[in-house]
Amino acid sequence: MALFSQPTARALAILDLLMANPHQAFGLTEMTRRLNLNKATCHAILTTMANYGFLVQHPKTKAYRLGPSIIAAGNAAFSQFPVLEYARPELEALQNDLGIGFAVTGRSKLHQVLLALYGQATLLIDSFQLGLRLPNTAPVAACFTAFSDAKYLEAWLTRAHDSRGEYNEKLDQKLRVSLIAIRARGYEIALRTEAETQLRAELGRIHNSWSLTELEDAANKYQHDLCDEHYHLDRIDTKARYDISTITVPVFVYTGLPVMCFVAGSFDKPITGAQIEDIAARIKESADRVTALASSQEGAH
Repeated sequence: MALFSQPTARALAILDLLMANPHQAFGLTEMTRRLNLNKATCHAILTTMANYGFLVQHPKTKAYRLGPSIIAAGNAAFSQFPVLEYARPELEALQNDLGIGFAVTGRSKLHQVLLALYGQATLLIDSFQLGLRLPNTAPVAACFTAFSDAKYLEAWLTRAHDSRGEYNEKLDQKLRVSLIAIRARGYEIALRTEAETQLRAELGRIHNSWSLTELEDAANKYQHDLCDEHYHLDRIDTKARYDISTITVPVFVYTGLPVMCFVAGSFDKPITGAQIEDIAARIKESADRVTALASSQEGAH
């Protein structure tokens, strides 16, 4: 069983809340209400984080917001992930040309993480705050997994079976077919689902009473429920219309593994298979340029 530190979780909950509301400051009372924390405990955490510069407190209102140490930490992390610097102009240009929103996602061992947003986002993405995590478990994060090695793929599938309590051969076959289709065409197409609608509603509810546990529960339920729905579009009929949630294209640097993914969304009506292919081709051109720029910089070092 994984170790869990309650004090650490409380501090992370505070950071998550402030990252989700970057233009808002929170006083002690509001913070304790949102996070369901004991006032004395919350005050001690806030004071410690402020003393070390991770938060700053307004001298008059006494409300807290993110501090300079977080900026330094973000810049340090950004320096380890410079490919985002090349992504910004590409995705800003794409969202202006295509009139749709874009996100950038990364992955850790157990999560897919929202790294950036550009333009108008989908209703789902709009409900997310930067840094929000979804399980890196099938069928979520399929675009990353489709270009990973066999060991990584099997672990991704196994987590999906474990989340449902037993191995399901039909689900396993469906997921493998989707991965083959993603790898063959070079991008992932996700359809709108009831699981997405429910997640969006749950995130809106949680937003008013922040809880890392509830966020994780909602994300896990989303992953679990997606397994029961028609989520991936494996074959495209150029003349048919599809109710698309997202089109996801991987971005590589100097290895065969994606370092991040470009995610197009905010489709306000069904689009044809031909439109899907055109949009994906445009995104892939941008991804290739980002890959070339980042790879040349890696080579220079």
